[in-house]
Amino acid sequence: MSEQGTVGEKTERRLRRLRPGLSIQSKLLIMLLAVSLVSSVIVGAVGFINGRQSLHDAAVDQLITIRSMRAAEVTDAIEAVKKDASLQSRNLSAQTLSTTVNAGYEELEQREVTPDERTQLESYYSDTFIPTLEQRAGEQYGDSAFIPESNAGQFLQTRFTTQNLDFDADYDTLLDDNDADDGSAYSAATERYGDYLSRLVNQADYEDALLLNLDGDIVFSAYKGVELGSNLNTGPYRDTMLAQAYADAIATNSVSTVVLTDFERWIPSLNVPTMWVVSPIGNDSRITGALALQVSMETINDLTTGSGEWKEQGLGDSGEVYLVGLDDLMRSDSRRLIEDPDSYEQLAINGGTPPSVAKRIVEVQGTILLQPINTQAVANAQAGRTGTTTGPGYLGIDSVTAYAPLEVEGLDWVIIARIDSSEAFAPVTDFTRTVLLSLLGILLGVSLLSLLLAQVFTRPIHRLVGAVHRVAEGDLDVQVPQGARDEFGDLGSAFNDMASSLRIKQDLIDEQQAENEKLLLTLMPESVAAKYKQGDEAISEAHENVSVVFAELVGFDDYARGLSAEQEIGHLNTLMRGFDEAAEKAGVEKVRTLRGGYLASSGLIVPRVDNVRRSVEFAKNLLGVIERFNAQNGSSIGLRAGVDTGTVTSGLVARTSLAYDLWGDAVNLAYRVRSVTGEPGVYVSQTVYDRTREIFSFTEAGTVEARGTTETVWKVA
Repeated sequence: MSEQGTVGEKTERRLRRLRPGLSIQSKLLIMLLAVSLVSSVIVGAVGFINGRQSLHDAAVDQLITIRSMRAAEVTDAIEAVKKDASLQSRNLSAQTLSTTVNAGYEELEQREVTPDERTQLESYYSDTFIPTLEQRAGEQYGDSAFIPESNAGQFLQTRFTTQNLDFDADYDTLLDDNDADDGSAYSAATERYGDYLSRLVNQADYEDALLLNLDGDIVFSAYKGVELGSNLNTGPYRDTMLAQAYADAIATNSVSTVVLTDFERWIPSLNVPTMWVVSPIGNDSRITGALALQVSMETINDLTTGSGEWKEQGLGDSGEVYLVGLDDLMRSDSRRLIEDPDSYEQLAINGGTPPSVAKRIVEVQGTILLQPINTQAVANAQAGRTGTTTGPGYLGIDSVTAYAPLEVEGLDWVIIARIDSSEAFAPVTDFTRTVLLSLLGILLGVSLLSLLLAQVFTRPIHRLVGAVHRVAEGDLDVQVPQGARDEFGDLGSAFNDMASSLRIKQDLIDEQQAENEKLLLTLMPESVAAKYKQGDEAISEAHENVSVVFAELVGFDDYARGLSAEQEIGHLNTLMRGFDEAAEKAGVEKVRTLRGGYLASSGLIVPRVDNVRRSVEFAKNLLGVIERFNAQNGSSIGLRAGVDTGTVTSGLVARTSLAYDLWGDAVNLAYRVRSVTGEPGVYVSQTVYDRTREIFSFTEAGTVEARGTTETVWKVA
């Protein structure tokens, strides 16, 4: 080794020993302070997971509590109705009413209904009740389908029921009218004891109260509706739940029996959903009939909706409690329908409800016996299970749901409490936000400390990384400072030398590539050039629906005889530039130029549905270029252009000579039609004429033999 080399190595080692500041190893040790960040994240994560789960469980527990409370309220209310029915049916007033009215009813059975009374009754059904029922129920009924069979029933309906002409106003009048004014024993009994049922309806808020004899006749009704006088065994309501409940109650022969029905659509109430509580009337010795109390859907709705005070009772802005029967239909009304009926129909359809059902729900403003509920929560509750789920509800909205069977004898109902997941877990979201913000604050403080300590170490690295990125992006003029007297300073110096060397080489490469690219794009389209650069040997492309324009200068050779070679090339370049500008303006692609001709296409490189129109406009614009040239130079050059459309093929004819060309029937015909008359102008084929005759004016110019037929050539006017 030479003496000079030995001295240089010693000098470099000495300089390294004299470098001030921390070494790279010392700087790396400082960065270990980042361990504090890991501990902060761990502590925050543990607190977040535990707190989030607690809030989640609290939201679910609240919903379970509400469901349990409402279930108890509904159960207690129904049991109270059943108990009330049992007590009322054993009441002495009820027994007296039943005995006396039954006797009066039997007496009325012997009375013949006059033709006028029969006509009055039939007119009432055909003109008043049936039209109103069909309008509200959306179904068709016979005019006499609900007329009682018995004389007593028909007589009572002519005296009472037919007075109900306004179903929204006359019921209350009939409630207090218990005298038929016929002097019969029936009228005497109902006038004296009938207010018992009236008071029962008013005080207990029943929809109606019916009195039945042992033969199934509805001998008295508080509201005297169309069910009055009908027979539940043989009449029009024999297939109803009320008829079955009556039969079950009478069969026990016990005044302690109470039979509760599910909701059913009750025709006398204009098809409104109704529940019934039936209990035999009498004492321990015998029974004389049955008392049927009509429980309205408002009674159930008031319990499930909390009288409309959802928010005050812990259900927020979206929560609700509803009931579902064994048929998967709701037994209470939806909160969303009550609060926002305008959007309910679309929400129900989104949740899977048939559009016709959703529309009917909005029309009647009720979901009882209409809204289907096919959720997992309902299925679980119907299977006897109690629990909670999270998932799409009956309106397609993601919900938290608490479900359970409703423990009411005689009813296969389940109770569901739900609330939108977004609202139920809003406290969880808020807690998450608070934890994340707190954790971010801690991380920010720790990070600032670490950044201050690591700044000395990271600054040179950042400079070098940034410089490397800029070089990777093509910026070879980048240089990094070399102020540090450590390994980074040496690395920066080496980087600067490398960047300078790359810059010189890249400049040479760029210059050569630019020249090559420029030359290649003057010979062929960009897509063909890309294939050529990839090394394809046979480059050709077939194109459908392409319009071709072949333009030929007329008289340019005569004009050029008096020009020098430079002037001739200059004028020709002027014309070709004008042609190129016209092509760009019309959206037409230039294929190639010759000394006296110009070949262009539309729809070749860029598919265009209006390529035929563009080609004809381009050919007409070429005439304008010629006119301007003649006006500027005092020449009389003309132009013959031919236009056709069809299938063409483009490609490199010879790879070694890089000759790009276009060929096919459309090119041949465009070439031929241009010279059909020998006169300047724009000539088009029959196909082009057919597709543009509504846009341009044409005159017939001649014919050519093409595509195996004689084709007419048209000249653009």
